[in-house]
Amino acid sequence: MKSRPLGRTGLTVSEIGFGTWGLGGNVGGSVAYGPTDDRESLRALQAALDCGVTFYDTSDLYGFGHSEKLLGEAFAGKRNRVVIATKAGFVDARGAQDFSTAHIRRALDASLQRLQTDHVDLLQLHNPPMDLLERNPETIAALKALQGEGKIRAWGISVRSPDDGLAAVERFAGPVIQVNFNLADQRARQNGLFDLCAQRGTGCIIRTPLCFGFLTRQAADGADYDPSDHRRRWSPEQRQRWMAAGEAFRAAAGGGGPHTDAQLALRFCLSYAAVSTVIPGMLTVSHVADNAAASALGALSADERRRTEQIYEEQAVFLAEGRPAQDNVRE
Repeated sequence: MKSRPLGRTGLTVSEIGFGTWGLGGNVGGSVAYGPTDDRESLRALQAALDCGVTFYDTSDLYGFGHSEKLLGEAFAGKRNRVVIATKAGFVDARGAQDFSTAHIRRALDASLQRLQTDHVDLLQLHNPPMDLLERNPETIAALKALQGEGKIRAWGISVRSPDDGLAAVERFAGPVIQVNFNLADQRARQNGLFDLCAQRGTGCIIRTPLCFGFLTRQAADGADYDPSDHRRRWSPEQRQRWMAAGEAFRAAAGGGGPHTDAQLALRFCLSYAAVSTVIPGMLTVSHVADNAAASALGALSADERRRTEQIYEEQAVFLAEGRPAQDNVRE
């Protein structure tokens, strides 16, 4: 497993990280990818560590803390081997948010207890409105204070959209951002966010690299989705468009090639120097083995990357309502 610096934070992270939204399951009425088996989740976390995955991204929203509890159990006695990032800001499943200093401190203390640690390596604001941060400078000040106290090593902003990512870097000097990016959603390279991150030394965490599984042929048409699987909310037309786009990207990269569908999608994301780490959601040991192997395969060639970029420019991979809806997914 190769590693990259997380911007200017001084942290080093594995190229392939572990997105733990799905590990929260449907605990407490959460919406992710349906119910999960905690025993398999713990096996997947151990397998990831064995494969060299050092970066684990979670949130107090995922299973309302259940994902954090699993991480705490999995890495008890192994804390020095992993870089743990969590998030704060959401207060319920309906999307209510609180970015006050008091809430951030309470949320972090609760996360530390569940994670069985005295600090997190990265604390991120979870999809805050940029105008709210503008009106309330005490929110960023609270993160910096927690860093000074040693309760967090670094702070960042998980943004709703690539355009919000530009604001997070330009207006708030965020040292780390987390943003959607994948073969079927290349806005972060189009709007100049990657270039800006490279110029400013901003760490860039890539979420949804597999487009919720639609780029891997593992996401069906929705007929058998659990009621708590967020993919039921997408229209059949949007799901079909993403799956068709996946086929086009695979053809552009040489069909089957020396990679699986997931590895192709991850290698594409790793083809951009501004990217620090890519965090696919992983629920099973087999997911871990497939995804972790993408690092050794390396980035796509320059020609392969250009072809995938061209296909994205030529294809309409979002329906009119698909793009803003994707940005509102609380991963």
